[in-house]
Amino acid sequence: MNLEDIRRYFAEEIRVVANIQTAALVQALAKVRREDFLGPGPWQIPTIDSCAASMGGAAATKYRSTEDADPRHLYHNVSIAIDPARSLNNGQPGSLASWIDALELQDGDHAVHIGCGVGYYTALIAEVVGPGGRVTGVEIDPDLAMRARDNLAPLTQTEVLEESGSTYIPPPVDAIFVNAGATQVRPAWLEALRPGGRLLFPLTIGADPSAHGTGFMIKVKREDAGFAVRFVSTVMIFPCIGSRDEESNQRLLAAVQRGTWGQVKSVRVDTHEPSDTCWLHSAEACLSMLPV
Repeated sequence: MNLEDIRRYFAEEIRVVANIQTAALVQALAKVRREDFLGPGPWQIPTIDSCAASMGGAAATKYRSTEDADPRHLYHNVSIAIDPARSLNNGQPGSLASWIDALELQDGDHAVHIGCGVGYYTALIAEVVGPGGRVTGVEIDPDLAMRARDNLAPLTQTEVLEESGSTYIPPPVDAIFVNAGATQVRPAWLEALRPGGRLLFPLTIGADPSAHGTGFMIKVKREDAGFAVRFVSTVMIFPCIGSRDEESNQRLLAAVQRGTWGQVKSVRVDTHEPSDTCWLHSAEACLSMLPV
């Protein structure tokens, strides 16, 4: 098979594995050249034992090298190292595609991708929203932001901002995808959502503010009566710098240990006292077991 055939097979495999419902996303997986975003090969792939080891920090991650620089190696459901020294990877396509699918993107949408890395998944989002849409990538790392800007230059509906996701204030948008872990919902993310807008972010617990965290990928949808919530999947991911602190980390740990996360139904932004309906109380954005 030639590379075009391999990309089409890759897209179909991810569609089945991740149960992708967005036809335009499957088309994007078949079209966007992953090799254009990851630099020359051979490439480094995290080993199986790195998943558990990475909880201890970047130094624990182990990699294996592809046997050569043939781009065919990139069209599997595996992460690929962006910077092995810092344990930075271009994430697993099946997981990322399933989360993008959960955003319910439409042609013409304006989406924000916080933690866009080198821009591969930003490009998939851009293909889904089309030339009439808009995608803003936000990346705190200067080198990654520069690479993403160069990689995404052919997609004129994209822009990349070198900025921290924890301080960035999005404009009114249809969708926000936060690709790094936080210990609570940022009010600015909620305020930016247009009516019907969707937010997807990882709510994670970490051994320390710089470690990979584990938790849940959460979807928030702005409805007429408020913000509806559902838990999409489990997740292990690197932190959103500035969106984690030890106090909220401990409160989140206690909430998860209660085992009632499946009862969370909304984000409350009204002023209220903590109660047994508050799964993770916050004065600004409380994850609540009350319906919208």
